Amino acid sequence: MKPKEFISQLDEIKIMDAIAEAERKSSGEIRVFVAHGDVDEPLPAAARQFTQLGMDKTRHRNGVLIFVAPAVRRFAVVGDSSVHQKCGDVFWRRVSGAMSARMKQGKFIEAILEAVRAIGDLLAQHFPRDPDDRNELPNQIVRG
Repeated sequence: MKPKEFISQLDEIKIMDAIAEAERKSSGEIRVFVAHGDVDEPLPAAARQFTQLGMDKTRHRNGVLIFVAPAVRRFAVVGDSSVHQKCGDVFWRRVSGAMSARMKQGKFIEAILEAVRAIGDLLAQHFPRDPDDRNELPNQIVRG
């Protein structure tokens, strides 16, 4: 699947809306990154993008990046230190397992949407919205 065909304009709007909805319930930040080209190791690539996107600079260290490499059908989900402390490996395995199952069915957008919702629920549980909360990072999908 070509990265440009991976997310249509309508799908991008659905994903951005899901991110906005998830972020309305918490002080957390969620982003989606779509990699163009081959990615041998998605987790280190996701960690690099996490830092390059400034996701490690949020006020509560509660950003989460969903990194997708459609050309090689790989993905990774990376959370900042506070998120990892609250949820641990079990949560990451559950989100990754659900995404993997959907992607194997060819339901790529659904995989991302379900991950955004699950991450949003976790963030709402552990990082309730602050009275003075603001959107620290854009909700647009990043491509690179």
